[in-house]
Amino acid sequence: MKTIINPPYSDWAEYCKRPSFPAEDLEEKVAAVLEEVRLEGDKALKKLTLAFDKVEVENIKVSAMEIEKAGSEVSDDLKEAIAVAAGNIRIFHSAQQVKEPSVETMTGIKCWRKSVAIEKVGLYIPGGSAPLFSTVLMLGIPAMIAGCGKIVLCTPPDKNGNINPAVLYTASFLGINEIYKVGGAQAVAALAFGTETVPKVDKIFGPGNQYVTKAKELVQKNGIAIDLPAGPSEVLVIADSAADADFVASDLLSQAEHGPDSQVVLVSDSGELVEKVKIALNEQLSVLPRASVAEKALENSFSVVLNSITECIDFSNLYAPEHLILAIEKAEEFADQIQNAGSVFLGNYSCESAGDYASGTNHTLPTNGYARSYSGVSLDSFVKKITFQNISKSGLQKIGRSIEVMAEAEQLLAHKNAVSTRLKKIQDEK
Repeated sequence: MKTIINPPYSDWAEYCKRPSFPAEDLEEKVAAVLEEVRLEGDKALKKLTLAFDKVEVENIKVSAMEIEKAGSEVSDDLKEAIAVAAGNIRIFHSAQQVKEPSVETMTGIKCWRKSVAIEKVGLYIPGGSAPLFSTVLMLGIPAMIAGCGKIVLCTPPDKNGNINPAVLYTASFLGINEIYKVGGAQAVAALAFGTETVPKVDKIFGPGNQYVTKAKELVQKNGIAIDLPAGPSEVLVIADSAADADFVASDLLSQAEHGPDSQVVLVSDSGELVEKVKIALNEQLSVLPRASVAEKALENSFSVVLNSITECIDFSNLYAPEHLILAIEKAEEFADQIQNAGSVFLGNYSCESAGDYASGTNHTLPTNGYARSYSGVSLDSFVKKITFQNISKSGLQKIGRSIEVMAEAEQLLAHKNAVSTRLKKIQDEK
């Protein structure tokens, strides 16, 4: 993990670029998968699952028996932890339910907005070496609070054709029982186009590798909504001389272990602290089961030493991290200076892992600098907003002339006539 000392501002943008891991002909390969699933449905899903996951799946849909069996394979401790996390996530997202007031913009003109659940949503849950059952909570709970009528979950099978028991248990715990054994770009295709078995949805949620991300980007062009652009995980830690080096190192490694394409960044006003963190990283790496993965991520990561915490925050705002930790004294006093971040953790004891699992906030967040313009998943992600208005005769009389003048100025005379016709009849009735 290299260290950069006081780089000039003109170089900051270059350092804020994420490492690229190009896959040859990525878009062409993913587009081919999407088209194959669109044309051949279940047949393509089974063929692609055999090709990519090295397993032959006879029944794509997970059976009730499989779901029930999973419950017996999950420890009581994990069940209790899932329940605690679910409770906090439900409380936080339920608080986002807001009934907006009806507004009278002028006498006789009432306007209001209503949240309506997206009818059919698809949740993609990554599998692989670390099946993310926590993502089932993060996506499933707000979907249910929103009132989505159909919640469809796709996740890849293991080499034996099974779904991780914790994923199945968590889904069942939430009441999600429509689960399919399909992963990768082919899962996104199934949700986007529908197959004989997997239903088509209106919006697709969930993180994944570069193939999943590219598939989501491509189906969005075909009118299927997605949650947000989500690439490799990342964290930026701002730490001062009072920070605990062991804590900082543990936070950096918690993201580095996600995958070799993850990036972690330490920004500090203390070169001494940075050196302490490097020592702590080496000590903690030696006992991590996923040390080899974390080491590769650290090769693409770096530390920056700047002159002040204000400069550190300026750098962070340019980087726009998925996760931002302020391991500094009086962290809350600096909170208002944060402009670009997916989720922020204030103080030495607000570890990023809390947000990943159980504090209540959502861990599905924008990466790769998209925090400049995107928010993380929330209750609003699962609804659409419909506006309403009710205009009385007197209201139209008050606003009508303004509409006529504006419509005529845009040479849209039918628009003008829709008002003029009404105003004439109102006048004739007098």
